[in-house]
Amino acid sequence: MSKSFFANARRALGAGVVLLLLAGCNMDVLNPKGDIGAQEKTLLLTALGLMLLIVIPVIILTIVFAWKYRSSNTKAVYDPKWSHSTAVEVVVWTIPCIIVAILAVMTWKSSHALDPYKPLEAEAKPIEIDVVSLDWKWLFIYPEYKIATVNEITFPVDVPVNFRITSASVMNSFFIPQLGSQIYSMAGMTTKLHLIAREPGTYAGVSANYSGSGFSGMRFKAIASSREEFEQWVAKVQSSPQEMTPTAYQALVSPSEHEPVAYYSGAAPNMFDGIINQYMASAGMDTGMCTPANLSKIALSE
Repeated sequence: MSKSFFANARRALGAGVVLLLLAGCNMDVLNPKGDIGAQEKTLLLTALGLMLLIVIPVIILTIVFAWKYRSSNTKAVYDPKWSHSTAVEVVVWTIPCIIVAILAVMTWKSSHALDPYKPLEAEAKPIEIDVVSLDWKWLFIYPEYKIATVNEITFPVDVPVNFRITSASVMNSFFIPQLGSQIYSMAGMTTKLHLIAREPGTYAGVSANYSGSGFSGMRFKAIASSREEFEQWVAKVQSSPQEMTPTAYQALVSPSEHEPVAYYSGAAPNMFDGIINQYMASAGMDTGMCTPANLSKIALSE
């Protein structure tokens, strides 16, 4: 057998191995459980389909041309001075321009319809959750219920969730793939995200922006439950013996990896604002400093 046969066999085997490995991927983005995630999936598949209108014909024509003009085909016309075809030019320019125009319109519309700052319309009153990215864990504050959690959130199905997001460390990115958009968390700044779950379940939450050695373990659980189960969960957290004191918060700020889920009672409703304000020069404190004394004044006070 020729060397080319073995080379082609190796390529085919390599492609098979890659496909086998990809078969084990958990593509949460393509398995949405919320309105925003479902719309983003439709947008991704539509854009992919439009792009394949160019990719697939190009692949097919490449194979056809290679076969037709192979050296052993004596019937193929040899025309070394050929340089232009108006028909070919029209096709290769018009079709891509049309597809790009369609994608541009889709992008414009979807960027407004899926604006993460845009509140979701629903009859149910939204749940407010404040998010703080730390090294390397997620702190969640429920200002209405005066509780806080680490690496776990719970909210009712069919109820909008309004997230306010910041960082008490380096820039990070908050992402629940099955529910929708990711958005960045930055120290001294507030970003917003609005999501809703349509099916009960436990969804993976991740950090989508590399932030250091503990990045791979910076994960959390997002649990969509019934209203009754949510109220029971809130009551359990409110009865936690751990309180969100300045000392407790300072311990969380210290870098740690693979932090277990933790519940805290007694979280001040204005704690999120205090964390934001610690980076503001007008607060009268050293920029970026997070000390128990400062937090007792602005983050953990009623």
